[in-house]
Amino acid sequence: MSDLREMAESVSSNPNSELPQRRWVPPRPSIRVTTEYDSDTSLFFHKVSCKLFDNLAKLKLSFQNNSKGHVSDPQLSFISKRISCHYDLHEHNALLNGSFDIAPGLQITAAHDVKAQLGQVTMVADLAPSCKLELTSLLPSVGLPKAALKFPFGEVSFEENEDQEEEEEEEVDAAPKLAFSGILKAQVHKGILNAQYREDMLNLRYSFKDEQTTFIPSISLPSNALSVSFKRRFSPSDKLSYLYNFDTNYWSAVYKHTVGKDYKVKAGYDSEIRLGWASIWVGDEDGKAKTAPMKTKVQLMLQVPKDDIQSSALMFRVKKRWDI
Repeated sequence: MSDLREMAESVSSNPNSELPQRRWVPPRPSIRVTTEYDSDTSLFFHKVSCKLFDNLAKLKLSFQNNSKGHVSDPQLSFISKRISCHYDLHEHNALLNGSFDIAPGLQITAAHDVKAQLGQVTMVADLAPSCKLELTSLLPSVGLPKAALKFPFGEVSFEENEDQEEEEEEEVDAAPKLAFSGILKAQVHKGILNAQYREDMLNLRYSFKDEQTTFIPSISLPSNALSVSFKRRFSPSDKLSYLYNFDTNYWSAVYKHTVGKDYKVKAGYDSEIRLGWASIWVGDEDGKAKTAPMKTKVQLMLQVPKDDIQSSALMFRVKKRWDI
């Protein structure tokens, strides 16, 4: 009490004096724990993560375990905007990734597998607005780098044809043969025409979409494999999807009913595997557990084989997140 009285008297007698300040202690990083269970594989997937250095980096530990408690695939990761390291605790191997801006409009990205002593380096250059040139080379180098030119209505790429390596082993002076692939997009009559060429195969896909209907026919050449996808929205919460392959006569249909953004009921049938199914989602199907009610995502699915109804199976997936 006497010490407090003396401090108060000294402050009142000298108003310019300052009270002793407490030392600032940085807050502890919050810990996020996510657990997911899939009855189809009978595996638990766990992830523990926390953000470091005022959210500039993340430290994450992930692993799986079965019903007997056996742990598999443990991995420790350090992730930041420019550099990341994924360390496999079982294989004692690390995968390193990094990206650096060499100059305005010029970026270098690299990946390296420590145990396999293999890597990849990619240079990305901005040639014009929405136009980029990418050069990708493997390390150690085994041939010419892959070149890709990306522009607003598609991309084209060239790389050394690996199928010709055996034929060129005896022809040391033979010029390398390049493989070409590309994607082109164009607006055609209120729809998008997409042409994709790769490995001597050309796939043509046309997509027409309005507020209620989506119609997508596609054909592959020279195999002439033709398929049609059709989607119809009856209301903001009801939608029907249908797919038919003309070359195999296989078809599939899915009906979806949503209640808000957190609840969804789906039912469908696939003729290729002769299986009917129905599922219920709690939480956004494509979203994260953070946005789901109580940070929990649940899926229940009933599968009914057409040829053997008695072997029907009920499966479920649960994903829960805790913030500590």
